[in-house]
Amino acid sequence: MKNVVVYTSSTCPYCTMAKNHLKEKGVDYVEKNVSTDNEARKELMAMGHMGVPVILIDGEEIVGFDKDKIDALLGA
Repeated sequence: MKNVVVYTSSTCPYCTMAKNHLKEKGVDYVEKNVSTDNEARKELMAMGHMGVPVILIDGEEIVGFDKDKIDALLGA
């Protein structure tokens, strides 16, 4: 199973799309909401990002909801 982390915010429609896509694929993931989790916000900024979603799949970063890249990294 891949290690998947999704950085989100409460008001981000692309975050919702990304989470729904992962659920449809049956992929377990850890959600880190930068709106409510200050530590998650610091982690995201330390990676050099200010926007969400940022998806990590086994350490590979995907910025934004890039369905094709998500599927490629998941081997789907």
